[in-house]
Amino acid sequence: MIHFELLRDRNILIITPDGPLEETDFARLSKEVDPFIASKGKLAGVMVYAKSFRVGEFRIIRKIERIAAVTDSGFLKIMPRIADHFVQAKIRHFDFEERDQALAWLETGQ
Repeated sequence: MIHFELLRDRNILIITPDGPLEETDFARLSKEVDPFIASKGKLAGVMVYAKSFRVGEFRIIRKIERIAAVTDSGFLKIMPRIADHFVQAKIRHFDFEERDQALAWLETGQ
């Protein structure tokens, strides 16, 4: 299951995966986010907020400027180096306790 919050005033999407993700999760997310992206052109950023994370649980295919991986998961800690080869968005890892710093980075890029 996936939980998400679209911070419309900040142009940021916060995604909190909770166990294996289903196709219906992506459909529900898309129904909410796609019209917003269509009206704004892109998201300023996406925060993936998960204490742990398994490869293959989540994929991001959107027009996004920045992605903050907020997790203690070993895979997501190295994700920025891997994703640089495939994704145009800037990606940065934050420890799970650094949610506020990640949100600030998504908003400002600093």
